[in-house]
Order: sequence, then structure tokens, then C-alpha cells
Amino acid sequence: MIDFPIIRWNEGGEERSARWRSEAGTPPPKRVEVAEDHITADTAYRLACEGTALLWRGDFQNARQLLQAMARRADARPRKAKPQPATPKDAFNLHRLAQSQRARALGMLLLPFEAGHSIPLRRAPDVRAACAEAYGMAIEPYIASLRGLQGLIGAHEWRKNGVEIPA
Repeated sequence: MIDFPIIRWNEGGEERSARWRSEAGTPPPKRVEVAEDHITADTAYRLACEGTALLWRGDFQNARQLLQAMARRADARPRKAKPQPATPKDAFNLHRLAQSQRARALGMLLLPFEAGHSIPLRRAPDVRAACAEAYGMAIEPYIASLRGLQGLIGAHEWRKNGVEIPA
């Protein structure tokens, strides 16, 4: 059995912890704040860019909408024009840097999972089959990112439905 790292956070004045799961192999965030439906996308995006993960305790569908709003902020063009890179290599490296920063910020929205891969949030979908395919059995609660979960669901749907290739 793989020994998954531990993620720690304060909630309601007490220290809590759970296992951290990441298909991308990212380490658990060092700073975690509990977030609910009342947080604004601007605040969430700012915290994520500063390296603070948001453990979601509100409605699941609102978490999806928040992630989309954070992605819009990440994709917004900066107001100040940046100088053009001198070489194609510099342009490529700047583009990859921007992509990695975007992925890191959007991966900071975290979801709790119970043993058996169920999500204890309102209006959460049944993701047990998708998580079981990727992670195997889960005998204890864990935390994973919403972006990672979306990737698992996408992979599960591809496996389930397949792609017809004409012969």
C-alpha cells in the first residue's frame, strides 16, 4: 500500500488532517484555509496565487463555478503590455511558465473525500467509480483537488464510452 502524504489545516479552532491524493504527484499545500459559498472569485484567485489552498465545504456546483471564475481570471490578459521576448525559446519558456502558474493556482481548490470515494458536499456527483479506477480502494478520508477530480472523471468517461474508430 502506498503511504500518501498528510495535509493539515485548522477548522473550527482545531487542527485537522487527512491523506493527500494527487495524480499529478504534487506535494500537499502547506497553507490551507476552509472556504464556503460566500468567498468571491477574486479573493479565491488571489489566495491561490499566493500559495494558499482552499478546502471547499460549500455546495459542489458552486465549487465548479468558482473554479471556472478563477480560470477566467487566470486567462485574463494583463493590463500592462509586456515586452516581446527576444527569441522563440524565450517566448516558449514564458508561455510554459504562465501555463504552470495557471495550473498551480487552479489546483488549489480542494475537495474532501470520505472513505469509499464519496464527496460529502451538497449536490456532489457520484464519483466513486471514477476514483476507484484511478486510486483503487479508499479506506480512509482524503483530500484532492477539484481539477484533479475533473481529470479523473474525464478519463473514466473515455474508458466507459470509448471512441469508435472506423475500420
